[in-house]
Amino acid sequence: MEGNTLLISLILWPFASAVICYLAGWRRIPYGCPGSTESESEAKARKEFRNILVIGSVFLEIVLYVLAILSLGKNGNTLHVDKICGLGINLYFGGFRTVYAGVALLMWSMTALFSREYFAHYRNRNRYYFFFLLTLGATLGVFMSGDLYTAFIFFEIMSFTSYTWVAHDEKPGAMKAAGTYLAVAVIGGLVMLMGIMMLYHKLGTLMISELREAAAACWLKAKGSDRTFIFVSGICILFGFGAKAGMFPLHIWLPKAHPVAPAPASALLSGILTKSGVYGVLILCFEIFSGNESWGVLMLVLGVITMFTGAVLAVFSVDLKRTLACSSMSQIGFILTGCAISVLLSETYYTTTDPSASDAIAIYLEFLTEETALSAAGTVLYMVNHSLFKLVLFMCAGAIYMKLHKLDLNEIRGFGRGNKLLMILFGVGALGIMGVPLFSGYISKTLIHEGIVEYAHELTGAAHTAVKVVEYLFLLSGGMTVGYMIKLFVAIFIEKPVQKTEAHLAKGTNTSKEKQTEKNTHEEHEDHAESGKWKISPLSAIALIIPACIIVVCGIIPSIYIDNLSVYMSDITHAPEIEHISIFSIENLKGFAISLTIGLLVYLFIRKVLMKEENGRKVYVNRWPAKLDLEELIYRPLLLKALPGLFIGIFKGLIRFTEIIWNGLVKFGKGVGFVTSAFAESVIYSVRKIFFKNLQENKKSPLMEKLYARFDAGDRVLRIVEATISYSIIWLMLGLIGTILFLLFYK
Repeated sequence: MEGNTLLISLILWPFASAVICYLAGWRRIPYGCPGSTESESEAKARKEFRNILVIGSVFLEIVLYVLAILSLGKNGNTLHVDKICGLGINLYFGGFRTVYAGVALLMWSMTALFSREYFAHYRNRNRYYFFFLLTLGATLGVFMSGDLYTAFIFFEIMSFTSYTWVAHDEKPGAMKAAGTYLAVAVIGGLVMLMGIMMLYHKLGTLMISELREAAAACWLKAKGSDRTFIFVSGICILFGFGAKAGMFPLHIWLPKAHPVAPAPASALLSGILTKSGVYGVLILCFEIFSGNESWGVLMLVLGVITMFTGAVLAVFSVDLKRTLACSSMSQIGFILTGCAISVLLSETYYTTTDPSASDAIAIYLEFLTEETALSAAGTVLYMVNHSLFKLVLFMCAGAIYMKLHKLDLNEIRGFGRGNKLLMILFGVGALGIMGVPLFSGYISKTLIHEGIVEYAHELTGAAHTAVKVVEYLFLLSGGMTVGYMIKLFVAIFIEKPVQKTEAHLAKGTNTSKEKQTEKNTHEEHEDHAESGKWKISPLSAIALIIPACIIVVCGIIPSIYIDNLSVYMSDITHAPEIEHISIFSIENLKGFAISLTIGLLVYLFIRKVLMKEENGRKVYVNRWPAKLDLEELIYRPLLLKALPGLFIGIFKGLIRFTEIIWNGLVKFGKGVGFVTSAFAESVIYSVRKIFFKNLQENKKSPLMEKLYARFDAGDRVLRIVEATISYSIIWLMLGLIGTILFLLFYK
């Protein structure tokens, strides 16, 4: 296959296979429905064929990916497809895109294997698999985009197709969370498109490979207002990408979507879809605003708040998947902090003495030192690590949910006792995300921490103090990560299940059937916990073991990451090679030791404050104030009450304004009419009095009678018109037309 054909195939095959797999699993009247002629065995065979077809489709995509690497090599290839969505689309395969396309395919292949068992007793499986493959195509489109406009197109497709994952169960909680997810995605997408168009207006290009030089030239030539314009454009684009990444304060969908979505979907939402948002942030930080101190400070503030807030929410959570979701928010904060430090460590190229644009780029590249490379490499490696961690952890959560259909820590407590495989796999994911040495998470955390330390050394005074505070918050957030992961591990794999008496089982249930069901579930829970007989299927085990092995191998041999992967991603970071760094030095191990100590203290806080005595046993309680929900506290009142009220007020104001103008015109017309009619009547009256002696004093002339009658009738019509909504709308439309004409002809 030629390079262009392979690129097109990589994008189009998931979309085509989605239709093929849907048709393979579809039947007009399925088994069990009235009028169905399908037997149970036929229905089972049809669904199994669909499941195998889905897995085969993903692995065929991996084959195409490998062929593309062999055909195109490391340098990659660019493809432009004209006349699509106006500007056409641009695809690029190479460097960072190659790596993250591979990560995406790893995620999809493992979740496809795991989904076969997970969805065995689910409804709407055909719909899930259809959008599962559509989202794969859209996600690859985002990572392989050659320009921001192409990234936006696939970004929006991805948002709409993944919406069905959150709403899959169709329960009230799922539908509300899905609505929040879609609202954030749509609003974020619209704001992002506005920013992209603004940026195109100033830079004259949206090609990612051209943004760096175009931005440098623009920053050199731009004056104050133009620089503000570019900065605002960047903020609008950050709004869209940050919303998908789960950046504070746009994170509201993340803690709510994961608990209600199926576990394989949660793994993809957290592990890869959030990284599509981070990908956009990388473009902004490394291609447009690298070296811009204001942008670096903005990103640092947002990153630290996201990192710290997510960790706090995870500490307080008592739901397994919600804890992992809040953890995702915190880990995204670590990545954003790495982005910010990379920006701040880069010298500002537009402060040189009036050089040409090409000279500015050359001077800028000289100032990208190894310190910048540390944080840049740590950032992109953290992305890959987090994808692997959440793939393992969410699928472990899915393995628990498959059996118990519960996620509350008090209800799944002790489930993993005796299940060695599940314990080891969950432990690998937990140790990786905690940043324990000999696991891959330690490498990326250490590199970002090194970047923070190096940046603090370059500063003095208040700035130095501020960056030291950032370092302390970085270590504190890492410590909280240790604390809440210990909480999860101890609750699931070490503690014994809470003993439930008959009275406790009866509490809160309505029917004897519900009581017996809960009692049976609890007895089954205890049986599996003590005997360890419950096993996951071989395919599910493979899906968990492969990413867990990658986490361990890359942690033991860090050169796989540092010497190869970080360099492969340098096409987007533009950072030089890391010549030498001692990952396991005393200084770096000291940073982990501090986080570990903080983590043990956080876990002690959880045991003492976030647990209470109930029926003679300690149980986990969620003490996080419900009123501090940003969605309910700010966003819903703002979008559903404040903004509609504001627009209604503006609309009423426009109506009132037009009424005042109209009433003024009417009064003016009445005045003119009366003056004219009075003058006419006086003239006619004088003429008739001269020529007709018998004229009665109070009798109006026939002409004046008609004039008065017509005026009164017209006045009544005007009053009727004023009372209709059409009258108000006409004036509003005239105002809008005037505004549009002003914008069209204003220069």
